[in-house]
Amino acid sequence: MKKILIPIAVVAVAAAYLLGNYGTPMAAGEAQVGNPAPDFTLMDTNGNNVALSDYSGKYIVLEWINYDCPFVAKHYNAKNMQSLQDKYREQGVVWLAINSSAEGKQGQFSNDEIHTRLKKHASTVDAYLLDGNGEVGRKYGATHTPHMYIINPEGTLVYMGAIDSINSANVADIPKADNYVVMAFDAIFAGNDVPVGMTRAYGCTVKY
Repeated sequence: MKKILIPIAVVAVAAAYLLGNYGTPMAAGEAQVGNPAPDFTLMDTNGNNVALSDYSGKYIVLEWINYDCPFVAKHYNAKNMQSLQDKYREQGVVWLAINSSAEGKQGQFSNDEIHTRLKKHASTVDAYLLDGNGEVGRKYGATHTPHMYIINPEGTLVYMGAIDSINSANVADIPKADNYVVMAFDAIFAGNDVPVGMTRAYGCTVKY
């Protein structure tokens, strides 16, 4: 496995990410690109405890989700998110959806409602994980839905940020955008370093 180097440019991007567009500090968690991804254990919608370490040795995608967020709906209504799930799970990637909405807030549903929505959207995530107290979301510095993370088989976080380059809820923008998840995996499977390790996530704020 090729060693991942974190160039000075990534440090600059990280600083911009944490400051935001207008110099306002953003929430920073323990998760940092180039460092081990923080382990966690969460319950899924079937009542099973799922630990990140259960998937050691595999590529893992973490997708922060809120089905009532129009930015999330953009990617699900267009089947964009599902196509990525299908494509990369066929290549052995584990895909975990995480919901950090607190009880009574937007995006927090009963397990039955989540199962209904998963079926409606034909989502093929390996597990939908419940983080109602927000502990894991804060640990990862998840600020928006969708917020995407990629972890390599060594357990190193190699990407965190937006799903793509166009901050909008318009389905028509999907084919015009640079998809950072696709860019990362294209590089990974070609034996190259991830070209963009960190971007500023966009979408609805996580409803902690």
